[in-house]
Amino acid sequence: MRAHSRPRGFTLVEVLVALLIMAILAAMGWQGVDGMIRARDISQEAAERTLRLTTVVSQWEQDLASVYDSHAVPALGFDGSALRLTRLTPDGVQVVVWSLRAGVWRRWTSPSVQRTADLQQAWLASQQLIGTEEAQVRLLDGASGWQVYFFRGNAWSNAQSSADVTPATNGPPGAIARVALPSGVRLVLDLGERRLTRDVMLGPNSP
Repeated sequence: MRAHSRPRGFTLVEVLVALLIMAILAAMGWQGVDGMIRARDISQEAAERTLRLTTVVSQWEQDLASVYDSHAVPALGFDGSALRLTRLTPDGVQVVVWSLRAGVWRRWTSPSVQRTADLQQAWLASQQLIGTEEAQVRLLDGASGWQVYFFRGNAWSNAQSSADVTPATNGPPGAIARVALPSGVRLVLDLGERRLTRDVMLGPNSP
């Protein structure tokens, strides 16, 4: 009689080789999935940053479009680290400060007021900001520097350069001599490897 042969199984070496191949395939598959996740996260972060930048710049443009010269305080000024302006609101006039501190672009607003004394007090408070005030909003991180230019005399010039001064003649009591407003403002914002340039014409509230 012929003996039945037993079915041959896998040897230990074959099992180990198969496990090694599966481990390599799994690692390659995980690297591919991890790469796709990283690419998705980077794209999402870039999209969110672009959207945030668009929103912030839109607010910048709205502030400049609402500049109002009250004749009681300077309507617009830039000292190299902060841009201050007075803007018209439904409830009166408020002071707005845009500043760049430690790579963070911030915006501060005073309450809207209707009395000259209150506006002058708000303007004084805007010159004493330290960056921790509740009304100061952190808008954008990663800004390494900025420059502001005013359009005066048919040309762009440094916002800190001298300009025409208008005497306080027809303003309310306590009005001060003020710098004549430019007709436009140019923002140059450094964002790491990118540079944003935006020109804004002042609104109809400015003389």
